[in-house]
Amino acid sequence: MSPPTTAPPSGLTVRTARPDEYAAVGALTVDVYVGGGYMNPESTYIATLRDTAARAATTEILVAELGGTLVGAVAYCPPESPLAELAGPDDGEFRMLAVLPSAQGRGAGSALVRACVERARAAGLRGVRLSTQPNMTAAHRLYERLGFHRTPDDDWSPVPGLLLVTYALAF
Repeated sequence: MSPPTTAPPSGLTVRTARPDEYAAVGALTVDVYVGGGYMNPESTYIATLRDTAARAATTEILVAELGGTLVGAVAYCPPESPLAELAGPDDGEFRMLAVLPSAQGRGAGSALVRACVERARAAGLRGVRLSTQPNMTAAHRLYERLGFHRTPDDDWSPVPGLLLVTYALAF
């Protein structure tokens, strides 16, 4: 199933992040995860969220700009990426999707997810996978609206006490 196509809102662009933006992308990601209540500010995972340069070595960091301001980011993982947690050899995956609260509901998240889907499709992959936290309900609605479906048999816990739920989109 293909995600529905819609034009991004006027002034919204999605592109590959530049190295000089990595610190800003890391700060944005941490702010969204901590500010949204998805991550404890004392978590050791904060360093991973902040380290965009390390992610960029094995993924493609995409950013959403609205009116020239960075408002969102995501890491697209091709199959060979060591950051891919669910994807098989014929799947893409994305991780660490973050959109500033001020831009939520304005198409940035959809545009970032669509960009990941487009990369997987262009590479001839069979689909896209992702993990998300159960409390990220707005993200769940976004994924479902774009044609992703829940894959509860693949739900997993990276650390004790944290369940991640999974979604997939097949082409």
